[in-house]
Amino acid sequence: MYAASKSRLESGQNSKVPSGGAVVELSGKAVSRSVEWPHTLLDAGTFAPWRSAVGDGVVAGSALLDGRPVCVWMQDVSHHGGSLGAAGGETIARTIRHASRAGVPVLGLPHSGGARLQEGVAALSAYGAIFRAQALARVPQITLIGGPCAGGAAYSPPLGDFVVMVGPDARLFLTGPKVVEQVTREQISAEDLGGPRVHGANGVAHLIAEDDRSAVKLLRELLGYLPSTLGGVLPLVEAVDPPPGSPADHLPAGTRQVYDVRDVIAALVDGGSQLELAARWARNMVTTLARLDGRPVGVIANQARYLGGTIDSAASEKGSWFVDLCDRLALPLVVLVDTPGFLPGAKQERAGVLRHGSALLRAFARASTPKLTVTLRQAYGGAHIVMNSRDLGADLTLAWPQAQIGIMGAAQAVAIAEHRAIAAGSDAEQLAERYASMHLAVDVAAADGFVDEIVSPSETRERLIRALELHA
Repeated sequence: MYAASKSRLESGQNSKVPSGGAVVELSGKAVSRSVEWPHTLLDAGTFAPWRSAVGDGVVAGSALLDGRPVCVWMQDVSHHGGSLGAAGGETIARTIRHASRAGVPVLGLPHSGGARLQEGVAALSAYGAIFRAQALARVPQITLIGGPCAGGAAYSPPLGDFVVMVGPDARLFLTGPKVVEQVTREQISAEDLGGPRVHGANGVAHLIAEDDRSAVKLLRELLGYLPSTLGGVLPLVEAVDPPPGSPADHLPAGTRQVYDVRDVIAALVDGGSQLELAARWARNMVTTLARLDGRPVGVIANQARYLGGTIDSAASEKGSWFVDLCDRLALPLVVLVDTPGFLPGAKQERAGVLRHGSALLRAFARASTPKLTVTLRQAYGGAHIVMNSRDLGADLTLAWPQAQIGIMGAAQAVAIAEHRAIAAGSDAEQLAERYASMHLAVDVAAADGFVDEIVSPSETRERLIRALELHA
């Protein structure tokens, strides 16, 4: 299929692969470096432009990326400062709609200060058409940010599926520093207002590349996990065994000791296949793309290195975003659970932990993609339920032999349930041990059917692979 597409795309006229420099020639028109990227990112000689006579600061077309058909649109910042007019907006909207009908991913490269003031409402209408096309698109949408984007140009990237910020000049903000100062009197740099550090921490940017070369690598790696259409066939590759050893080698002996759950993920998935998304946002929840036996999957895991793996409002928001994303893409979900519960406190209540936690519950309950859960060490209270429990619709629930599952930890439970006995002199530690063996041991949950199977860490990868084969 890709070979046939390549033949058709290479028949396009007036496209030139740049030889470098600040300005390249495309369709006989001089454009700024902001449109060099498609030639750098895309397979050489495959870019076929459309609506090139319209121009208006937008260049769009089709091409191949790693042999896969894609549609691309980009803005030329040298044309009216990259501001969007009605004609250019129609080109972008048509490109997105065309990609959706053709069933190929769409790649956007905005570089714009927003709507063109000289065109008034017509420019606003153009953004409305773009937003609607994005909202209705049935294909993966990836946006690369390499320069400043403000106003409508900043709204558009988060409407897609993936945002990649590239290089030191990438900026995203609704209003720039000068407007902020005029309205609020706050003085702030463009970097501090909307740079990669800001949007990496708040979840707007899912991937950050240092330069164009890194962006090329990230984009091709990302596309390798994605179907061409939402819910379409996932790209399969040859399986690569993980490094030798057991996933449990990375777990410390005590439940209060921390570790990096990404090491456990690496021991379960295909070797070298992790692509972590939104790594700087809500670090107590890890969201990563990976492969199991050559199949793309999404992995979501509690991260004990941050906040002890507790779930707060930010982690809930991040988790619900990732579950919804994987469900749209039909990526199977592997859920690794190790959490003492939701983070308590007034700060969390004010942050809307109930609302965000409910969103994570809803995301798991509604997701129709295969969902596999493995409890590593502990899962208590509402956090056990929210992390893809059996009753939320998990297709398979596994647990490691030393895991504990219950309403709360043993020490907290006996402090409440046995407070009179403790006050009378009973040994609180012994009471806690007894409570844990009677109510928290994973054998109890498995015997009652709340866990499908207790498995050793070394056999977990194979069990997950077999489960995915049932849903292939």
